[in-house]
Amino acid sequence: MTRIPHWLAQHVAALRVVLVLTLLTGLAYPLAMVAAAQVPGLGGTSEVTGADGRPAGSSLIGQTFTDAKGNPVKKYFQSRPSNAGTGYDATASGAGNQGPESVVDTKDKPSLLTLVCGRSKAVGDLEGVDGSRPYCTDDGVGAVLGVFYDGGTSGRATRAVSLDQACPAKPFLASYKGLRVTCAKPGADYSHAVIVPVRGNAPTDPVVPADAVTASGSGLDPHISPAYAKLQAQRIARERGASVTDVGKLIEKHTTGRALGVLGERGVNVVELNIALDRTYPKQGA
Repeated sequence: MTRIPHWLAQHVAALRVVLVLTLLTGLAYPLAMVAAAQVPGLGGTSEVTGADGRPAGSSLIGQTFTDAKGNPVKKYFQSRPSNAGTGYDATASGAGNQGPESVVDTKDKPSLLTLVCGRSKAVGDLEGVDGSRPYCTDDGVGAVLGVFYDGGTSGRATRAVSLDQACPAKPFLASYKGLRVTCAKPGADYSHAVIVPVRGNAPTDPVVPADAVTASGSGLDPHISPAYAKLQAQRIARERGASVTDVGKLIEKHTTGRALGVLGERGVNVVELNIALDRTYPKQGA
């Protein structure tokens, strides 16, 4: 039996791969997506109607439940932070593009650590719980020192500055390695300092959940974690004149499981939950 040349066998194999991928991605996948779009809840319109019968946005895009000054409206469950425009702007979907090394504030932009610290403190104050987190100061900024050494990055420590606490703020530490800690002077150059994050005494597992202080990648996610929803339940019950148990049942009703049973985490759709609140407990709170 005559064998085809090796070079020809490679071309035949490549053509087979192209044919299979074309069928999968060019035919099977588009048809599957079209079919899925016809299933209720997976496709079609996502428009939701408020308790007053008027359009109230989309169940797929989150919303901010704040007043004109940006303060949380206490009678509503609060969404997670959003970096999409001024918040949940579908035309400006995007992330904050800050990573775990963003711990020092700049003149024009707070660090990710300070954003997280400030948000956690604000949630704690709103819900009446401990909003402290590791590496955060009591006043809600990053607990980060800039330490200067006589050898550059080593040797004898000569100066310590609380980098995220601008003067005249009181530094979160009085001293470090025998040095008096000073506040950061606006505009001063601390680029030669060694960055030293200080953990502090905050609990390892903060009371305020991570999704309450961090934004989603798109900035449009309408879901929060069940833990964050339950943290808000007592305030909602008080503002709505309902029991915490009944509010908890409403949270559970609007909690979705993991996709396919294994992907992602359980979530609570805040948009749908707040509409259900208005329908079930229409009492107007502060």
